[in-house]
Amino acid sequence: MSMNNQAQIIGRLGADPQVNYAPDGQMITNLRIATDESYKNQDGERIQRTEWHRVVMFGKIAEIASDYLTKGRLIGISGKLRTRKWTDSNKIDRYTTEIVANDLKMLDSKQDKTEKLTATDEDMPF
Repeated sequence: MSMNNQAQIIGRLGADPQVNYAPDGQMITNLRIATDESYKNQDGERIQRTEWHRVVMFGKIAEIASDYLTKGRLIGISGKLRTRKWTDSNKIDRYTTEIVANDLKMLDSKQDKTEKLTATDEDMPF
């Protein structure tokens, strides 16, 4: 049985993109995206809940994100979930789950247009 690993979110950037480079010179862009959910509790009060998501991009889509995205932009991201493990300075194992994006949609531009920018599989490092 084949299982697909697909994640899609629409949210706002919580900070400007962070850019790093791999040893081979490939650009890596990291994003923090906030998604909101609101509902009414049993007492009828409106409750708003924000979830924060880590997103990483490689290659051409990373370059586009670093050139055009800024804090507060509304974007849509598609990709796959990946969990990484590392050991911190206190020798404690830490884990993070992030979306490795292969599709980026800018949903609010200065011209109020929806732009679609998509990376191909060749842009992905795995």
